[in-house]
Amino acid sequence: MDTILILDRLDRLEKLLVGQKEVLTFDEACDYTGISRSFLYKLTAKGEIPHSKPNGKLLFFEKTKLVNWLLQNKVSPATL
Repeated sequence: MDTILILDRLDRLEKLLVGQKEVLTFDEACDYTGISRSFLYKLTAKGEIPHSKPNGKLLFFEKTKLVNWLLQNKVSPATL
């Protein structure tokens, strides 16, 4: 099998596994939301995104809270 094909399939499997988790690590939250590492770090430092820091160092995110945060400030479609 081609190496690129194997890596692509592995990437898809990893994303499926992240979809099953309830609590995400910092890197998983970046992948899940599509937010860059630097911007997500800024959001956590300002307290603008829900997260946990249980040991004072590592950041964790509840997936349901992330989804709710992403869907806040909904915009109604313009009527034609």
